[in-house]
Amino acid sequence: MTRRSRSELERLGVEYDYIEVETDSAASAWVKSQNGGKEKKPTIQVGALILTEPTNRELEDALRQERVLV
Repeated sequence: MTRRSRSELERLGVEYDYIEVETDSAASAWVKSQNGGKEKKPTIQVGALILTEPTNRELEDALRQERVLV
């Protein structure tokens, strides 16, 4: 799912920071805090929204809602 989400962001021309939770303990802790203690991937923050394992449509909708896409 992470590859799919990254591909979708690239297709849409959206810049993003990719953080590997396997090597970043602070990022891993943040992801777990957003998902009831589970390390679900991808967990994506778009503005104030937190998306866990979003579909491409959910990701695009969030980007439009947060005015990243117009």
